[in-house]
Amino acid sequence: MKRFIKHYALEIYTVLALLFITSTALMDGLSFVQKLLIFDALIFVFHEWEEGHYPGGFTNLIGGLIHVEVSNEMKRASRIPAGILLLLLSIVPFVCHDMPLFTMMVVTFGFIESFVHTMGIRLFRTKHFYTPGMITALIEGGIGLALLVYLINNHLGTWPDYVFGPLLMFVCFATLQKIETLLVGIHYSDMPKYIRQQWKRK
Repeated sequence: MKRFIKHYALEIYTVLALLFITSTALMDGLSFVQKLLIFDALIFVFHEWEEGHYPGGFTNLIGGLIHVEVSNEMKRASRIPAGILLLLLSIVPFVCHDMPLFTMMVVTFGFIESFVHTMGIRLFRTKHFYTPGMITALIEGGIGLALLVYLINNHLGTWPDYVFGPLLMFVCFATLQKIETLLVGIHYSDMPKYIRQQWKRK
């Protein structure tokens, strides 16, 4: 069972996410935030496939950065923590749509993804202005911006939502990255060193 989950983690996540999307999209009386969250959940699915499968290769870029050959098993297993985080980022803010703190987590995640994939062009020295997952990551950032503008224009949330929402998202994202680096056999604390070395390389 464990081997099945590791091998088909992306497919399992896709099925669960699509079940969430189809079941919630049929609901009546959805708020603007909930509608955007449903659309974002769909973009999350596309992002996982763009980053890891079609065209894929973002994990290989990370492997090249840390000088580790990433096997197909590692790549597939890495989708488990990512899938869990994305499901939580879809379901929890949707259910708690009247709590801006959770919406701000989605906003922050979209900004982080856009930043990482755009800066990855320079970091990985890609031949084209693109990293696997970049297109959907930029859409996530756009949805995050739309959610942020909506919250501000409608005077939703207080300063703790705008401060602790992003902080909580950074903790979750750092935890995700730590788990994924451990899967390939390195310590997360070594990542800044690899990034500095790559950034300075001519």
